Amino acid sequence: MGKSFFMRERTKDKRIRSLVEEVSSGKHAELVEEMIETALRFGRDKVHLGDLKLYNRVMRELRFAASVFSKYQGVRKVAVFGSARTHPDAEEYKLARAFGARIVAEGYMLITGGGDGIMGAAQEGAGAERSFGLNIRLPFEQSANEVIVGDPKLINFRYFFTRKLNFVKETHAFALFPGGFGTHDEGFEVLTLLQTGKSPIVPIVLLDRPNGHYWETWRRFVVNDLLEQGLISPDDLNLFYITHDLEAATQHILNFYRNFQSYRWVQQRIVIRIHKALTPEALEKLNLEFADFIIGTPIIQGPALREEADDVHLADFHRIVFVPKKNFGALRHFIDALNVAETLPE
Repeated sequence: MGKSFFMRERTKDKRIRSLVEEVSSGKHAELVEEMIETALRFGRDKVHLGDLKLYNRVMRELRFAASVFSKYQGVRKVAVFGSARTHPDAEEYKLARAFGARIVAEGYMLITGGGDGIMGAAQEGAGAERSFGLNIRLPFEQSANEVIVGDPKLINFRYFFTRKLNFVKETHAFALFPGGFGTHDEGFEVLTLLQTGKSPIVPIVLLDRPNGHYWETWRRFVVNDLLEQGLISPDDLNLFYITHDLEAATQHILNFYRNFQSYRWVQQRIVIRIHKALTPEALEKLNLEFADFIIGTPIIQGPALREEADDVHLADFHRIVFVPKKNFGALRHFIDALNVAETLPE
C-alpha cells in the first residue's frame, strides 16, 4: 500500500504543478500549489457541504477583494469607521466629510464600510475616485452610499470576518468617529490585533465633534475599568489618540510616516525601515531613552538584512535593528520618538 500511495501522491503533485506553472512561478507558485492541495484535502476528508460552501465563498471574496486592491498597492490608505445612522446635519457628519477631503489632499486614499452616515460623509469628502467601499450584505441597513455605488472599488462582502480582514490588511491608519456596536467591534478588534502584534502598528485616531465627549467617556472606561484592574497595560494607551481637531487628526497620521516606513521581524529581531538614516547622536539617544525596551545589544543601523532578500521593493530603505520586548504599546511610542530623531543629510 505504501508504494502505490506514494506513486499516487507524486502523480497528483505533478498534475497540480503542471496546472500552477501555467499561471504562476517561484514562491507564488509554491503557495498556489499548497492552496490547491488544501482544497483537495477538503474533498478527501468529506467535509460537510455547508462548510464547503462557506470556504468557497470566503476564498472567492478574498480573491476578488485582492484583485481590486492590487491596482493601488503603492498608495497609503486610511479606514474610517463610524455610525451608519449619523444624519447629514450632525457635527460629526460634517467633521467626517472634512476629514475625507483633508486626508486625500495629502495623497492618501480612503476606505469605508460603504454605507451611509459617517461612512457616506467621509466618502463624500474624499470622492469616489480616491476611495473604496467595503460593504456588508445585511437583511436591513446597509446599502451602499450614493458616492461609491456603482464604482469598481465597491466590494460587497457576505461575511464580516472577510470584510474586517481586508480593512486591516489594506489600511495604513484608522479614524474612528462616534458609532454603535459595529464601530466598537471594529475599533476593539484593531486595537487587539495591534496590542498582540498580529497586525503591524499603525495610527488609530478617535475623532469627535468640538465639545463632544463620546471618546472621553470611552477612555474613562478603558482607564478606570481596564487599566485600573490590570486588564491592559499603561503602554497600551499609546495605541490610540483622541482629538476633536481635524488638523491634529491629520497630522497625527502624517507624523507617523515622517521617517518610519514599515517593519518586519527576523526571528527575535525587529527590522525597522526608515526613509532617512539617523545621526549617531540620535541613535545613542534612542538607545538610552528606550533601554528598558531593548533586549541585549543596542540598536544598530545599516542596510537590508540577508533575510529580507524577497522584499526587493524595500531594498533601498535604511534599517535600524534590535531585539525589543514584546510590548507593542511601547513599540508605538518608540516609532513616535524615531520620527522626530535627528537624521543625516541626504
